[in-house]
Amino acid sequence: MPPHCDTMDGPVVTAARKALDSNNVNLALAFVPESGSAEVRAAFAKVQQARKAGPAARDVADLYFFETVVRLHRAGEGAAYTGLKPAGLDEGPVIPIAERAISAGSPDALIEVLTETLREEVKHRFAHMKHLQHYNPDDLAKAREYVEAMLGLQVYAHQLHGAMKAKPHDSGHGHSHGEPK
Repeated sequence: MPPHCDTMDGPVVTAARKALDSNNVNLALAFVPESGSAEVRAAFAKVQQARKAGPAARDVADLYFFETVVRLHRAGEGAAYTGLKPAGLDEGPVIPIAERAISAGSPDALIEVLTETLREEVKHRFAHMKHLQHYNPDDLAKAREYVEAMLGLQVYAHQLHGAMKAKPHDSGHGHSHGEPK
């Protein structure tokens, strides 16, 4: 599941493919940390030569380049490289909407989906807590059920707020790709 940086149709392989097709390594270098630049440049040079040897050599060389760029991208995130995944994997509902928003140049559809999801989740959790709040204090099982729902709502809100205020790409990736403008 997301992120899909290690899939054959993800943004890293897409950039690496464009780099090879346009003979511009910088299109791939944008996805790796500076510490991986030399390795990507060296792989790019080898792959450009190998691609001239025919279709089979081209396919093998391209795959080598994709693996190199994705491996270094993942390392820059502090994540393990576990190989390239096939295209078409389920990336959840939000990644495709975010990609379409980026392509369209407008965050509106993404904001709408995220806002509606947040609204429904908070309402559901709040209603569940309210349903449990009128309990007999001597019924510890019911009291604990209420406390779990009440504290769960607070922790959920706290975690969401932290995620909303996190630097871009910091949610479980280990580094930031830049500050919002």
